[in-house]
Amino acid sequence: MTAKTISDGILRAIAILLGISLVLLFLYKIQSVLAYLAIALVASLLGRPIVMFLRKRLKFNNTLAVIVTMLLLIGIIAGIIALFVPLLVAQGQNLSLLDIEALQVNVENLYRQVTEYFGLSSSEIEQGIKESKVFANLNFGFIPDVLNSFVSVLGSLSIGLFSVLFIAFFFLKDSKLFEQGLMVFIPENKEGRLKKSLNTIKDLLSRYFLGLVLQILILFVIYSIVLFIFGIENAIVIAFLCALLNLIPYVGPIIGGVLMMTLTMTSNLGSDFSTVILPKTVYVMIGFIIGQLVDNFFSQPYIFSNSVKSHPLEIFLIIIIGGLLFGITGMIIAVPGYTAIKVILKEFLAENKIVKSLTKNI
Repeated sequence: MTAKTISDGILRAIAILLGISLVLLFLYKIQSVLAYLAIALVASLLGRPIVMFLRKRLKFNNTLAVIVTMLLLIGIIAGIIALFVPLLVAQGQNLSLLDIEALQVNVENLYRQVTEYFGLSSSEIEQGIKESKVFANLNFGFIPDVLNSFVSVLGSLSIGLFSVLFIAFFFLKDSKLFEQGLMVFIPENKEGRLKKSLNTIKDLLSRYFLGLVLQILILFVIYSIVLFIFGIENAIVIAFLCALLNLIPYVGPIIGGVLMMTLTMTSNLGSDFSTVILPKTVYVMIGFIIGQLVDNFFSQPYIFSNSVKSHPLEIFLIIIIGGLLFGITGMIIAVPGYTAIKVILKEFLAENKIVKSLTKNI
């Protein structure tokens, strides 16, 4: 091997690394555009069954079917904004006006009531609490900050709403647009297989995302009924947030349960713990558990078995792996990403024993 060959190899490796770095930097700079594309793709998958229904059953032409579908999607989004954003803004304003010091005192009193109720209080514990000043050191100011940040995020998302709807319109109208973009990178002899794979992926993911919407709706209704029955303030907002958190597999329900329990208890600060706070919290959490049981034994099996055609254990492992690799985002995209990979593997590696075993239900 000559010195020239070695130097050419080094230069080629440097050029490749530089090219990869520039591509990654470019993708980082346009991450908002990539997010718009991803959201628009999901919206188009949700709207696809409606478009197909209008075209096949009601004999609408393609453009009219897409326009009607987009109007339906816009109406749903406008309804959500009109219903929830004012409540979220009001909640953020209310919490931002709270006397944080008074809240700390109330939480400390709540803690004392809990310890007394369960027979855990003693003079030593009381003295230890005073000396440690544990509640004095807690900064409850994060509560309005978190909610106000959430509202600001909603505001930022609204800026890109037009872009998302515009892109989704053309994804629905020109359903081959995304497909044609991929074909540029695929050899001609593989195009037929890829087209078949993309059609299967569209069908499976459309059913999957529609199932997720149904899952959130069922939980929202159950949570709202429970919270309204027990007179919890801002019941709709709390129910919506807890139902939405369920999109995060396994971790989301835990966070939602803690959030619902905390907001239920803090909504009754100043009341007697044993006669008001504890019973109301227990009943609300029983309602939350009922909602989770309905979700675990009805909603999720329905979604996974009828949409992505995967075994629950298989889904569990994929979600865990996605979480370990990419965090919360990985857990959310694990199922649709895995479904797309399975479909492509079945089309291109159908004779492989492992692939055949994993894709037998597709």
